[in-house]
Amino acid sequence: MTNALPRPDDGAWLGHERPSRAYQRIMLGMFCGGFAIFAQLYSPQAVLPEISAAFTVDAPRAALMVSMGTLGVALSVLPWSLIADRIGRVRAMAWSICLAVLFSILTVTMPNFEFSLAARLLEGLAMGGVPAVAHAYLNEELHPSAAPAGAGVFVSGNTAGGMFGRLIAAPIGEHFGWQFGSLAVTAVAAVTAVLFLILTPPAKGFTPPPRDEHRFRDALREALTNIRSHLRSRRLVVLYTLGFMLMGGFVATYNYLGYRLTAPPYDLPSWVVAFVFLAYLAGTVSSPIAGRYAAAKGRKRTVLIGCAIMAVGMLITLGAPLWMVVVGLLVLTAGLFAAHSVASGWAGSAARTGKAQSTALYNLGYYAGSSTFGFIGGIAFIALGWPGLVLVVLGLVSASVALTLLVLPWRPKGFVLGDHLPEGRD
Repeated sequence: MTNALPRPDDGAWLGHERPSRAYQRIMLGMFCGGFAIFAQLYSPQAVLPEISAAFTVDAPRAALMVSMGTLGVALSVLPWSLIADRIGRVRAMAWSICLAVLFSILTVTMPNFEFSLAARLLEGLAMGGVPAVAHAYLNEELHPSAAPAGAGVFVSGNTAGGMFGRLIAAPIGEHFGWQFGSLAVTAVAAVTAVLFLILTPPAKGFTPPPRDEHRFRDALREALTNIRSHLRSRRLVVLYTLGFMLMGGFVATYNYLGYRLTAPPYDLPSWVVAFVFLAYLAGTVSSPIAGRYAAAKGRKRTVLIGCAIMAVGMLITLGAPLWMVVVGLLVLTAGLFAAHSVASGWAGSAARTGKAQSTALYNLGYYAGSSTFGFIGGIAFIALGWPGLVLVVLGLVSASVALTLLVLPWRPKGFVLGDHLPEGRD
């Protein structure tokens, strides 16, 4: 249930505008929140070969250390969206970040592979609060003209966290064990979590209802009604599906990259492979650019361009020279985060009601894809090598392009700030 607080001058709250101090604090705070979560979520990718050796498991099983985390996020985004409606957006994200740090420590203290996987699932369940709520918070707190750029900045924090988490974990994990690599990432995430708590201003565009059980049941029924409504919208379902397929292919690529580069003909040590994750900088740059381009030219066009860039990047990685692999990853990463930053923000703004639930459904698809294809990609990699993984990813990108072209609308005539998808009319 959303209670909009009125703006004193005109009676309607439209959100913080650039370049106000509150706008800047929101940008910095959400960047830090995204950094803290994603540094922990994907850091095991950098030490998967070490996890394989430590527990004597093959590549697809080791990749479950990533998949269990993303599965936990997928399972928890909808509950977190309900919690955020109950206790407030910022408070829910704060609890999510703090619990994620605690469960990250628990993961590395487990005595065997199976218990570590169970702890990673709990860590993922804790992490879900930030991605579940962030875009709803941005759409409610920022002026519509600033919301796409805000989504881009948040996603750039995600990419920066994912990149630095891998860069920190790999060299420490190679020399001291994967557990110490993960603990180092957790320490950095704890610092950025504190910055999030300090910087992020309280919500003005949403006030949780009083703590009354009847109101809570009403809010729960309203949330479930919103979810059913969203799932009846073909266009919203397509947006959720884009997250499922595009992120699934992307995570699969990075899951098995280390295995490719530490094997012949490259035979690179893990600490050198870690520098390949600097390709994530391409996503940090492309996300805000895509947000601004979407605001000017339309979201559908931006998503299609992002998909095309992804496909080109994946094809480049087929080249044997190491420089081609790196260039391909740069291009792939830029395309993925361009498409994702726009599609995720679109899923929140497109819903007339229940924006938090719509964002949660997008994230459910996004992380379910990470879990599903992060494992399936390993089967293709073992059976057919890198070309097999490329075929899987290209198939997912092609399906995403087809759905976007067939179902999502171009900018409606006369609509200026974003491409709204009126529910019940599609």
